[in-house]
Amino acid sequence: MDVRIEEIGKEGEELVLIRCRAVTEEVREIAAFVKSRQGSLSGTADARQYEVAVADICYIESVDGKTFLYTNERVYETAYRLYELEERLQSKHFLRIAKSMLVNLMKIQSIQPAFNGRFTAVLRSGEKIIISRSYVKALKAALKGE
Repeated sequence: MDVRIEEIGKEGEELVLIRCRAVTEEVREIAAFVKSRQGSLSGTADARQYEVAVADICYIESVDGKTFLYTNERVYETAYRLYELEERLQSKHFLRIAKSMLVNLMKIQSIQPAFNGRFTAVLRSGEKIIISRSYVKALKAALKGE
């Protein structure tokens, strides 16, 4: 399978075209992955409103009744509740890993055991987050593609 990338400039419409002899499971997975990286969420930082690309979000955390979107560059507060985001982002490779946290599976670099059945996820940014033991089984299944 060959992969080509063509820059089109600002005036052209972006398009991902998959040419295949047959629509196989692999082709479906590639298409689903591309679709999962689209979209954005509204967030506030420094008294300004932003549209945050879903693909840029490393994890989402709820603290003291407020929900925050964490990217490599900045933290945004959002009006969404965590359960709303969990439903909305389920098809975009986000998974609940604690009562108050969702993680973008595409941002995980490695996972290592911690104490009391918990695990630590090391993100590509180097940041470490704790995976509660009650969510470890679901995380392993998600990483295996189940």
